[in-house]
Amino acid sequence: MDLSGISPVLLIASLMVSATPILLAAIGETVVEKSGVLNLGVEGMMIVGAVVGFITAVNTTSPALGFVTAAIAGALLSTIFATLVLFFKSNQVATGLGLTLVGLGISALLGKPYEGIKSPTLQAFEIPVLSDIPVLGPMLFSHDPMVYISILIVAAVWFVLKYTRIGLVLRAVGENHDAAHALGYKVIRIRFMAIMFGGACAGLGGAYISLVRVPQWTEGMTAGAGWIALAIVVFASWKPWRALLGAYLFGGVTVLQLNLQAAGVAIPVEYLSMSPFLITILVLVIISAKGNHGAPASLGRLFHASN
Repeated sequence: MDLSGISPVLLIASLMVSATPILLAAIGETVVEKSGVLNLGVEGMMIVGAVVGFITAVNTTSPALGFVTAAIAGALLSTIFATLVLFFKSNQVATGLGLTLVGLGISALLGKPYEGIKSPTLQAFEIPVLSDIPVLGPMLFSHDPMVYISILIVAAVWFVLKYTRIGLVLRAVGENHDAAHALGYKVIRIRFMAIMFGGACAGLGGAYISLVRVPQWTEGMTAGAGWIALAIVVFASWKPWRALLGAYLFGGVTVLQLNLQAAGVAIPVEYLSMSPFLITILVLVIISAKGNHGAPASLGRLFHASN
């Protein structure tokens, strides 16, 4: 066992890359759940975003265009879920699970001809001046643009939810949709837009996996990232900055276990591989044991405008 080969600078830099797709999906789902809707189809939207973004990037040689189409694909897929749960009043849990299965099937079909092909990827963007700082520069300020965009999205969501009228209305709909409806707010429209935003963010997260983290297409390559994103929303108590913290903690554990495997730590590989998921489950159990943890009051409840 040789731990001297683990570089803290590379560890932190890799952590940010590993956390980015989960962070994008988690911040989108935070907005969805803040509106009072529970969408368990994050994994399906991520994998569709991954395959659509990959196909676009390969055929256009433009990873940026791949991210755009991935966001659109995720948003379009989310409209299926939104239509079923908002207009046809279907069960949100069952519909979300169905959306994941549909997404996995669509991605396997579309991606079959592209297996084994490498895609163009985003180049690192070194922030002027800051990237030249010793240690901190390579660690924090020399990443691809999507790492910074994901943090900006978190900041924008936090600001909108906390300081704008749109955020106030969204939170009101999530807390008490009947009262919001009585005040004249368009509950269905607000939730539909929130669901589409969540789908777009999940699509971006999926594309990040296939275009940056592992620039190739492999069936099922999201490997449960959507489920982890859902868990992080709960871990974060539906707060944007806590979602960032949760995603980075999970990314850190994931990267650390890979480094420990490479260093030859005398722990079975299987235990190291499942450690990020076990830690996530443990944290959720501890949070649940505390009782009230800030969930929107109308989360998962169907809205009937006639009430």
